[in-house]
Amino acid sequence: MKLNNPILVTGGAGYIGAHACKALKRAGYSPIAYDNLIYGHRSAVKWGPLEVGDISDRQRLEAVMHEYNPMAVMHFAAYAYVGESVEKPSKYYHNNVAGTLTLLEAMRQCGIDKIIFSSTCATYGMPEQTPIAEDHPQNPINPYGRSKLMIEWILDDFSKAYDLKYVALRYFNAAGADPDTEIGEDHDPETHLIPLVLDVALGRRDQLQVFGTDYETPDGTCIRDYIHVTDLAEAHKFALEYLQAGGQSNFFNLGNGNGFSVREVVASASNITGHDIPCIATDRRLGDPPVLVGSSGKCRQILGWNPVFDSLDTIVASAWRWQRKLKSDGR
Repeated sequence: MKLNNPILVTGGAGYIGAHACKALKRAGYSPIAYDNLIYGHRSAVKWGPLEVGDISDRQRLEAVMHEYNPMAVMHFAAYAYVGESVEKPSKYYHNNVAGTLTLLEAMRQCGIDKIIFSSTCATYGMPEQTPIAEDHPQNPINPYGRSKLMIEWILDDFSKAYDLKYVALRYFNAAGADPDTEIGEDHDPETHLIPLVLDVALGRRDQLQVFGTDYETPDGTCIRDYIHVTDLAEAHKFALEYLQAGGQSNFFNLGNGNGFSVREVVASASNITGHDIPCIATDRRLGDPPVLVGSSGKCRQILGWNPVFDSLDTIVASAWRWQRKLKSDGR
C-alpha cells in the first residue's frame, strides 16, 4: 500500500505508541500500527492502518514491511511490568530481547536502516546521584530493565556492524492523556500511580496504597519525574527527524527534570477532582529508590525538544478528563 512518509510503529495500539501515532500523523507522516493486541487496544488506532502481528513473527513483519515500505521504525512493543519480570524473566527475555532481534533482522532484510527505540530509566537501576544524566552507570536491578539495556547493546552492535541508525529514548514516568481525550492510559492490570489515584476518586477503588512513608524525602514518600505522554510522543518525532537529517546513533533521557512525591500527586488529584483520596500506608517495595529524577538537557540541546505539558496539575487534569470519559463509556 502506498502511503506518504510511512513509519512502522510496533506497539502502536498501546498507551505511548498510540500517542506517537497521533504525533506522527499531525507532522505529515503515515503511522502503521503493528500490535498483537495483548495489551494494546484496537480502538486506540485512529491515525493509520492497524496490522495485527507479533514482533517474534519474522514472516509477518517482513510481509508488512514489504507492503508499506516504511522509512523508519518506532519500536514500543514490549512487556513492561517490573514485578512480573521478576516472577517471569523468561517471558521478558523472549519477548523484549528475542522479539526485538527478530524485528531488527526483518528490518535488515527489508532495507530499513532507522529505528527509534522506547527504552527506560530502569536501565540505570538505583541512582547514584540525581538528576540522572545519560552518563550515569547502567546497572538495572530487574529483568525488565535488563531486557531494555540488552536491546540498547544490540542496537549499538548493529549500528557498528550494519550501519543501522538508532535513537534510544530512556524515559521516566509516562503519565497523562491526550489533551483532546481521543486516547489515554488504559492498562489491565494498572500499576501507574496517577490512574490508581484517579480510580479512588472515581470510586473504582476504596483507597490508595502508599508503598513507604519513611523515605528520606521532604514528606517521606517516593519522588518521581512525571512526563506527559504527549511530550514523550513529540520527542519520538524529534528523534525521527534527527535521524532523517543525518544524525548519528544516540541515546537521550526524557524527563521534566522535576520530581513530585506520592503525597504531592495525591494532593493534586484531590484538588482537581474535588474528591478526597483515602490512603493507607504499607511497606516499601523492594528496589524502590527514594528519588528518581532525570536530566533531559542533552535531548533539549541536540534534538531541540522541550516539554510543553510540564506541570503536575496539567498532567493530572488531562488524565482525569480521560478517566472520566472511560467511565462514561462504561469501562
